[in-house]
This record gives sequence, C-alpha cells and structure tokens, in this order.
Amino acid sequence: MTSVEFYFNTPSRLETACRLVRKALRAGAATEEKPLVVYCSNAARLAEFDDLLYTFADDDFLPHVAQDHPMAEEAPVILSSQPYTPEHPRTPHLLINLDDAVPEMFSRYTRLLEVVGPEEADRTEARKRFSFYRDRGYPMTRHDLGHAPETR
Repeated sequence: MTSVEFYFNTPSRLETACRLVRKALRAGAATEEKPLVVYCSNAARLAEFDDLLYTFADDDFLPHVAQDHPMAEEAPVILSSQPYTPEHPRTPHLLINLDDAVPEMFSRYTRLLEVVGPEEADRTEARKRFSFYRDRGYPMTRHDLGHAPETR
C-alpha cells in the first residue's frame, strides 16, 4: 500500500518540492531504475517548478526531464502534467504531487509526497486530499515545516 507523507506549513510549495527532489537524488531514492515523478496538471505551475529546479541551488544540478522527453526512460526525475507511471522494468517509487487534486495513479507508487503551500486555497485543497487518503486507510506521516529552519 502506498504511504503518504504531507509536508505542511511550508513557506513555498515549489521550493520545498525542490528540496525533496534534491534529498531523494542525494539519498539514491530517485534513480533511473526507480524514478521520482512530479505531477501537476497545471502546466504553468509545472513550468515554474521546472525553471526553479535549474536555479534552485548553485552547487546542485537536479537532473530532470518532461514525461514526453526522449530521455524520460532514463531520467531519475520526471515532470508530468498527465497521469504517468513508469513502465516495467522501472519501479514507480516516489510521486510528488503539486496538483490540487488527488492524482489518479498515486496508488501505483510506493510513496506519495504531498507538499502544502502557505496560501489558504492550497491548504483547503490539501485538507480534502488528506481526508481522502485517511478515509481509505493509507498510512500517513505529517511533517510540520513551520518550526524547522529552511535551508537551501
């Protein structure tokens, strides 16, 4: 069963997602065999996240491609505006949801990371997603980032 992790009280949803991508790459949790997929049906938000991955940190390169890119079958991080699941022999391991809704393919992944921004509209939608997962019995972990120091 997919485990769900909520990262809430973030100062910036997209910057926190960049930190999670970097952490997964450094830990070897996002690889060619087990890619991390970032999903968001909002093309403008996904494009902003794509740009941020390139400029996020001067000392890190966060390799990523769009789901329809020719290198997507080899990339450790894949950005997708459409429901996407890596095909066998790759393992659908990590999914970061930057969408406002529950991704329809989330249960195919080992772990789902939900990042909640500071805007009230985002928090309202996140509460709906939280209730959805909780009511269906998914194991959940909450990470309150409001009290942790933010670093790049």
